[in-house]
Amino acid sequence: MLLLQRTLCVSVTIAASLVLVLAAGCGSSGQVELTAADDGRQIEIAKGQTLVVSLESNPSTGYSWERAPVEDMILQQAGEPEFRQGGRPGLVGAPGQQILRFQAAATGTTKLDLVYHRPWEQDAKPEGTFSVTVVVR
Repeated sequence: MLLLQRTLCVSVTIAASLVLVLAAGCGSSGQVELTAADDGRQIEIAKGQTLVVSLESNPSTGYSWERAPVEDMILQQAGEPEFRQGGRPGLVGAPGQQILRFQAAATGTTKLDLVYHRPWEQDAKPEGTFSVTVVVR
């Protein structure tokens, strides 16, 4: 009986510790990551969190992802877009992932629309689009 109580106590302690570690990990990340699979979704994030969008790109073709013009202050772009090349390092012209970051600056609901285009081709149809509805609490 004593062995059973000790085992149960250890199990409860381990489970409680695991819950605390997982909860701390969720709150401390401060960012929500999205990929092309999230296109068309509605997501919810907290004010102050960072939304990180990672989409396939090949800047050697002149194309890049940009936010469609919008006049709201709910999501603000944080820093410059980043490109992580796929495949072998140093392989010129290889595609990879373009990463854009947005800070949830105010509460509310907004649409995050991204277009994959050549910025100098103002009247051309984009090669790709990505859109999510973002609810900031």
